[in-house]
Amino acid sequence: MIRRRTLLTLLLGASLAILPAPLETNARQPSAHQATPTQRFRLDSSQSKFIAHALRGGLLWFKGHEHLVAARDFSGEAQLNSASLAASSLQLSVRTDSMVETSDAFTEPQKQIINKELREIVLEPDKYPEIAFRSSSVSGKSLGSGQYDLKIAGALTLHGVTRPIVIPAKVTVSGSDLRAVGEFSIDRSDFNVKATSAFHGMVRVRKKVRFTFDIVGHKV
Repeated sequence: MIRRRTLLTLLLGASLAILPAPLETNARQPSAHQATPTQRFRLDSSQSKFIAHALRGGLLWFKGHEHLVAARDFSGEAQLNSASLAASSLQLSVRTDSMVETSDAFTEPQKQIINKELREIVLEPDKYPEIAFRSSSVSGKSLGSGQYDLKIAGALTLHGVTRPIVIPAKVTVSGSDLRAVGEFSIDRSDFNVKATSAFHGMVRVRKKVRFTFDIVGHKV
């Protein structure tokens, strides 16, 4: 009997010795916060401003007046990774037919003529219904208290032409909201955007067009 118990004990000990050690999941697995530092924000055009500033280049009755063409309808998503800003991104899509003149320098009848030229000659929304930006890289630094100074590089598609641009932005995250403020410029000739002389010739602008934005996004 003693020999049988001794043999059974040896067999049991040998079996336990070859079993794998239990995994220390709690000690080695990263927390949910560590694993997913990226926050996603859906852009809200109703609380945002995205405006093209175009200084007139003609000598007609609107000499010296600046066009302020606002995007009324756009959508997109911003992703901000506070632990690694390079992992952040931005996607933005503007409905071309939502671009309208908003400057107080023009009367309502004048704005109607300008918007007609914007649609039929300059932006041509039937052919090019979307103005899009897709980021390829993000760089910058944290300023503390949920504020960031970023440079967002990517591709801008306008009037059927895609070109690389860099957009500087001051970004602030407060609670469940993100706000990005900044400006950038393009040469309209790079995108084959016309400055018309047809109709009343009211959209006659210089080559450089400056864009300003104050965009709000909500966490998703």
